[in-house]
Parts: sequence; C-alpha cells; structure tokens
Amino acid sequence: MKFRPHYALMALAVLVIEALIALLAHDRFIRPFVGDSLAVVLLYLGLRAAFRLRVEAAAALALAIACVIEVGQFFDLVDRLGLGWSQVAWIVLGTGFDPLDFVAYALGYLCVLAAERMRSKA
Repeated sequence: MKFRPHYALMALAVLVIEALIALLAHDRFIRPFVGDSLAVVLLYLGLRAAFRLRVEAAAALALAIACVIEVGQFFDLVDRLGLGWSQVAWIVLGTGFDPLDFVAYALGYLCVLAAERMRSKA
C-alpha cells in the first residue's frame, strides 16, 4: 500500500460531484450517464490513492468493479443479500440494471486513460 494524497483529494472532489449529481440532477443524461462514467473515475482515483497500482491496472480494476456491480443489479443482489432496507447498500450497489451503463463505464475508463496520458506528457 502507498497513500497518494493527490489522488485522494481528486477522489474526494469527484465524490462531491457525484453527490451533487445524485441530489440535483434528475434528467436522462447527467445523472445516469455522466454519473456512471464518474463512478469509474472515482473507483480509479480511490484505488490509486490507496494502492501501488499502475495506471492501466487500476483503470481496468475500476472498470471491472463497476461492471460486476452492474451485473449484481441484474440479479437483484441488494435484495438477495437481505440488504433492501439499507440506503447505503442501495447507493453503493445500486438497484437498477441498465445495459447502457456498461457504455458509461467504458467511457469513464477511457477518460481515465486519456487524462493520465495527458498528465504524464505535461
């Protein structure tokens, strides 16, 4: 493990943006698509803040986690685990499967790689 404070601060900023989207955006693009894309970015930043992972590995792991959670939504994982009462479980694991979410996750993954590539050239 290696704590990287700059990744942690960026993760915190993205978390705040995600919370604002959840609270204020009630549309068919920002909340579902941008929010889901940012979920992969948030996972990536959290992984890079806490673990010694290469960019590609952390991005791929973030994408995989998002996809596994989406598949869990397909199988109603929150209810199957008996966590339907938990607001936290609903927020973290979600309850609504949408195959288009995989597109949003892929876009978040590609944005992470592009941003890191630009950052490394700067």
